[in-house]
Amino acid sequence: MIGKDTRLGFMDHLYQALVNENISTFLDEEEVETGEELKPELARAIKSSRASIIVLSKNYASSTWCLDELVIILEQRKVSNHIVLPIFYNVEPTHVRKQESTFREALFVHKQRIESEKDAEKKIEGAHKLEMWTKGLTEIADLKGKDATGRRETVVIEEVVKEINTRLELHLKRRIPHIIGMGESIYTISSWLKRGSSEAAEILTIWGMPGIGKTTLAKHMYMLHFHEFERSSFVEAIGRICAQQTCSLLDLQKQLLGDILKKRNIEEHDADRCTSKVEKALSRKKTLLVLDDVDNFEQLDVLLGTKGFHPGSKIIVTTKDGSLTEKCSLFRMKFPPKHTKLPLLGLTNTTSMRLLCWHAFGNIDPQKGYEKKALRVAKYCGGHPLALKVLGSSLINEGAAIWSDVLEMLEAKGYLTDVQENIQKALQISFDSLSGDCKELFKHIACFFVGKEREVTETILKECGFQVSYGITKLIDRCLLTITYDNKFTMHQLLQDMGRDLVHKESPDKPWKRSRVWKHEETLDLLKKDKGTQRIQGLILDMNLLREETLLRSISSVRKHNFQYDDENKSFRAAQPIQMIYEFFLRIWLVFAQLLLMLSSSHCKKVELRADALRNMDKLKLLQLNYVKLNGSYKNFPKGLRWLCMHGFHLKFIPSDLPMENMVSLDMSHSNLTQLWKNPKSINIFIIIFLIRGYPMQQLLGSLKILNLSYCKLVRVEGFSGLPALERLFLTNCKSLVYVCESIGGCDNLVILDLSYCNKLSNVPISISKLKNVRILSLNGCLGASGFLIRLKDMESYASSSSIGEFLPKTPKSFLVPSLVTLSLIGNSLSNESFPKDFSSMSMLKTLYLNKNPIDSLPDCVRSLSRLEELHVGECWMLKSVLCPPPTIQYLWADDCPSLIKITFSQEMSGVPFVFYEESESLTEVQGIMKIQAVAQIDDIILCRLGWTNIQHVKDHEIRILDSYKQPCDAKKLPVQMFYQFGIFSTCFPGKAVPDWLPHKSKGSSISISIAMPSSSMNKMIHGINISFVHTFLGTGIISRIRIKVENVTTNRTWIYCGHMYAVGETDEDIVWLCHWMFGDNEIKIGDEVGVTIIDDGTYVGVMVRECAISLVYTDNNDNEEDPLSYYKSWNRRISDIRYKGYSLEAEKQHQ
Repeated sequence: MIGKDTRLGFMDHLYQALVNENISTFLDEEEVETGEELKPELARAIKSSRASIIVLSKNYASSTWCLDELVIILEQRKVSNHIVLPIFYNVEPTHVRKQESTFREALFVHKQRIESEKDAEKKIEGAHKLEMWTKGLTEIADLKGKDATGRRETVVIEEVVKEINTRLELHLKRRIPHIIGMGESIYTISSWLKRGSSEAAEILTIWGMPGIGKTTLAKHMYMLHFHEFERSSFVEAIGRICAQQTCSLLDLQKQLLGDILKKRNIEEHDADRCTSKVEKALSRKKTLLVLDDVDNFEQLDVLLGTKGFHPGSKIIVTTKDGSLTEKCSLFRMKFPPKHTKLPLLGLTNTTSMRLLCWHAFGNIDPQKGYEKKALRVAKYCGGHPLALKVLGSSLINEGAAIWSDVLEMLEAKGYLTDVQENIQKALQISFDSLSGDCKELFKHIACFFVGKEREVTETILKECGFQVSYGITKLIDRCLLTITYDNKFTMHQLLQDMGRDLVHKESPDKPWKRSRVWKHEETLDLLKKDKGTQRIQGLILDMNLLREETLLRSISSVRKHNFQYDDENKSFRAAQPIQMIYEFFLRIWLVFAQLLLMLSSSHCKKVELRADALRNMDKLKLLQLNYVKLNGSYKNFPKGLRWLCMHGFHLKFIPSDLPMENMVSLDMSHSNLTQLWKNPKSINIFIIIFLIRGYPMQQLLGSLKILNLSYCKLVRVEGFSGLPALERLFLTNCKSLVYVCESIGGCDNLVILDLSYCNKLSNVPISISKLKNVRILSLNGCLGASGFLIRLKDMESYASSSSIGEFLPKTPKSFLVPSLVTLSLIGNSLSNESFPKDFSSMSMLKTLYLNKNPIDSLPDCVRSLSRLEELHVGECWMLKSVLCPPPTIQYLWADDCPSLIKITFSQEMSGVPFVFYEESESLTEVQGIMKIQAVAQIDDIILCRLGWTNIQHVKDHEIRILDSYKQPCDAKKLPVQMFYQFGIFSTCFPGKAVPDWLPHKSKGSSISISIAMPSSSMNKMIHGINISFVHTFLGTGIISRIRIKVENVTTNRTWIYCGHMYAVGETDEDIVWLCHWMFGDNEIKIGDEVGVTIIDDGTYVGVMVRECAISLVYTDNNDNEEDPLSYYKSWNRRISDIRYKGYSLEAEKQHQ
């Protein structure tokens, strides 16, 4: 705020000094006439600023604009932490306070002007302003400021800049940690900090494994936003401090209380009383509080109390345990605070590379010659920021040879380097906090079950004596274990290495003295030398993998020798031509050596071991011997085995002397088995053996729950009566299988049956109708699937069959297996006529796969499935329509259906499902989601309502169009199309400029406007916004896409849209994009400031935005005519239905 007498001198110098200090400064340089109204943008600038400097000069009060600004600034000071610094420039503070001297004269002039006003309303308003000005001058004079009278201006300016720096705490902001690769998390937290009700407080828990970046991210966000709150505090490393010091929580309480009360010394020696004081302090001020590295919910109770917070407060908790926050006392209150969780999962490959290079080279890009090595190091770290930082820092100024050595040590995994030890110390913090049982569970998974299916693994581990439900939950909460989208166990490579290293340390040089042996070469050596001991609980050996590893090491060694030779002789061969000839023959020899290694590996003699090599391993419960030939009797096999995996088993039947009484899972897939037992009655031999050993009859294979015989040479599968506990049976790809015994109907516990691709099995056992608990039935590509469905149509004749009568249900309708949750019938040549009329008895079915079948429409029986949630009809090449699937449907996969034209949904549906329709080229409409049609076919009344005037000329144009999943060479030249999705209409056509009728234009890729009331009428409301931009190309065949961000700056709402339609640029033409955003009530209002940005994500090189433009589309509130856009507005998915912050339309599109 400045007067005319300081504008060109003191204030100009002060402004430049602030800018030079990188302090964002607003200075209004316009001259104004007395009595003019204050511009809205000036008021917005004041309210969005953190501080105001008021230069009170002799002519200051002569400007009504300055006086209006003064009133707004002082109001802002009352409602926020707005800093106000007055500078008394050649005036006495008392003259300002008492309105004396030039201030009295100026106010007298204003008073005379107001009293002479003839408009009564303006006269009253002027008198009120005069009163506010007088009070404002008195108030500003009482504030502590700077007196510039009689002092050198440079000294005063230096003091002002220093004070602003200090009071804004900009020195702290400059220490904001450098962040790479966390943009999405930063955006999410920023949105969370800005959103929400001012009447409620919220808690955000940032959780993840150690070293994943929780503290760095929280500190970054704190530094960016702490000034927006009345009080703030960052309490760091709570868990570590509490573990290292006594009375540490009391010290942390004092730190927190001191920050909130803004006191340096807190005299308090009782933790309970201190908690009470913290509660009171938190309830009185809007606070940003970060509690870092919390590892016990009691720490939250002590630091936060139970009384709640001041409205609008935000509390961020970082922890390694995702379930910890909601265990504290705050969440046992009648009205607990709103809680949000943000898991950190690591960096992408690209950002990992950038972070590594930042620490290794001081730049986000690798130095020339280090690209491949840096990529391998980044890949080893698996997106773990701490590992990237430690490894990158250890390689600063190191040569290529050192990088190669480090890589070799990292990938060898025979021992840990110093760098790995440092990383592991951080990772082990979460592991050390586990109970003993959970630690052993973690080791089991790290050594044997990463990548394995969750339910199968849990079944096995439960029979090993673990409290699986509790233990798995703890490992997940502490980020030591994650579950993939397809329900498999996975963990970060560094965590798996840590778990295995902990086992390795049990006996570094003697594998037989460890609890688990997972290295194939160590297992092979152990069995060859007959060194098995009672300590071993789990052991794996896969000869195929061992041969592959040996081959890769040999090839790597040869290549390394080649590269080393190349480096050493680079300069020499330039000087010695004969050396080049020598090198040529050497390279030929190296290639020959590689081929020889590969050939010798593929013809390597199979290793044969003795079966009794396992006789001393009494505690062995987990055993994998893949592609290993065992000679001799199996009677001395460990009797406590729970899991036995023997891929490539060499015998044609399961040995009768194999101890199986405690076995839970048997996996003999990819083996030579032709039948389960030596003969169909050999199950009786097992019974005799069990009785001789003293076992009760019910224990005959009574523990076996999982049997995997996939890819075997089985011809017949019989003897299910001896498998009473069987839950999962896998017979996938048994190409020779012709018969499955009807006794399978007696397996009452069977949950999963997979007969997929058994292409000689003509008769699926009809007795599966008796199965009461089967949830998943897979008959993909099974020869008998068609006949199975045909028999569903008429079951009475089968019910009378004596051979299977005992396994059939009493009523035909109940044959439809009411317990089924998933039915898969992929690739069975099923036409619409192949299906029964009714599936209603399968009342539990949620997922149905009908892919790759010659159906032309949705079979009628599918509509009778009252709980169906997922329907898959992809690659059904004859499918023309999917009309009204069950109203319960949530996901519909209709991808790669070339004949598909239309998808509709029942009016009973509460919401539109996710629809996946990639490669379905003929599809023009998915009701409620998208519609595409030629612009020439659209009624002019619709185009007019969109505000698209004068685009008739584009109707005759053609443009090369493709979908997002195709390559430019697949683009088709089509008439100009209009695409509708999410309340957004889009089209593109050849052209050089945006349409003339768009009034607001800007060069480049962004534009913003303040929305004003249209001059033509006061009875208008905003219907939508038209956005246009021009893409120009630096070559041919370059893809143009629509990706737009619209921001309502006033209401802090953001939408990002990435369209489904892409265009391909021709040789000498640009592409004009035009889209209409159909907003709902109050999303965009008069007075809002709206910004539009055409986003370039760097995906497609060689395309630039030449210009962009926007226009507003208004409708009349009193317009009672039928809305031509009513059909589109009836769709459930519109902009108004999408969350604004933390969510983009693009994210939803990617699920389509």
